Amino acid sequence: MTTISDIDQGKADAFADRMMGVLNDASTAMMVSLGHRTGLFNVMGDMPPSTSQQIADAAKLNERYVREWLGGMVVSRIIDYTPDGKTYALPPEHAAFMTQAAGTDNLATFAQFFALFGLVEDQIVDSFHKGGGVPYSQYPTFQKIMGEISSMVHDASMVDTILPLVPGMTEKLEHGIDVADIGCGQGRAINVMARAFPKSRFVGYDFSDEGFSTARAEANAWGLTNATFEAQDVSDLTVKGKYDFMTSFDAIHDQAKPGQVLQAIADALKPGGTYLMVDEDASTHLEKNLDHPIGPLLFAFSVFHCMTVALALGGEGLGTVWGIELAQEMLEATGLKVEEIKRVDGDIENSYFITTKPS
Repeated sequence: MTTISDIDQGKADAFADRMMGVLNDASTAMMVSLGHRTGLFNVMGDMPPSTSQQIADAAKLNERYVREWLGGMVVSRIIDYTPDGKTYALPPEHAAFMTQAAGTDNLATFAQFFALFGLVEDQIVDSFHKGGGVPYSQYPTFQKIMGEISSMVHDASMVDTILPLVPGMTEKLEHGIDVADIGCGQGRAINVMARAFPKSRFVGYDFSDEGFSTARAEANAWGLTNATFEAQDVSDLTVKGKYDFMTSFDAIHDQAKPGQVLQAIADALKPGGTYLMVDEDASTHLEKNLDHPIGPLLFAFSVFHCMTVALALGGEGLGTVWGIELAQEMLEATGLKVEEIKRVDGDIENSYFITTKPS
């Protein structure tokens, strides 16, 4: 039994400090989510140093709530405060990672997940005791948040960065081919590609049609005639040899039957077709993830969403951190050839698996 005399007090004190930092940072994340959802960061990004009343008026919000939120942001060192005049300012160096103008660098968007995960914590605790999982239906804003993030990424990177990772793909899309996206959510990837390549034909598949109203409305607003969306459990996809190019974006690891989905993708490709799988850039071996820049975040996502929604369907519960080694093994088990695993500068989350179906 460990006694007080066995404890390294310096190590204990350092850990206590770290835990206080964890609690403060978790609290800050919740406040950042509020700032994002209420538009306060966007408003302050365009304002000179201002009072709480001026900020509240500009954001059309209640001043008392805004003032208390500002206090939290000041002690978190996110917003600057000047006691003379009681004014607040969002430094441009911080706005570069907190506002809509930041585009794909807007990290405040991700803070919304923590409040969402809090909604299901009691059910997650029950799952620890009883097994099973929390169904997708219990995450009311998940698809909306993911749609927001997808919009940022795909608008900025799809045409100029992601698709050119696949040799010759841009030219094929310009000439006209058949394309499918697996787990398309609100369909932004499909719509962005369809708008950029009007001669190609695009289909988005997702097991839930929750996001299709958004996807179809956007396609109509953009005047797209080459983008369609189909509610389909892709593990039961019966299409054979139809598509020249298939994609999935952070979708495979939370499938109930990931191996079956990957096989369905392989079967749906034409001989010589290409599948681009974008998924987590981590290792299957835990010890290799100790220095991962967002390792704790990935495991939290797994427990609070990706793993549990798969287990809720009686699935394998692959988890967010399934890793590139297992991913490559599962891809090759379908008969696909992993040509290359690429990465994109600035994207610390994903690996880009370029695979082909033998002719």
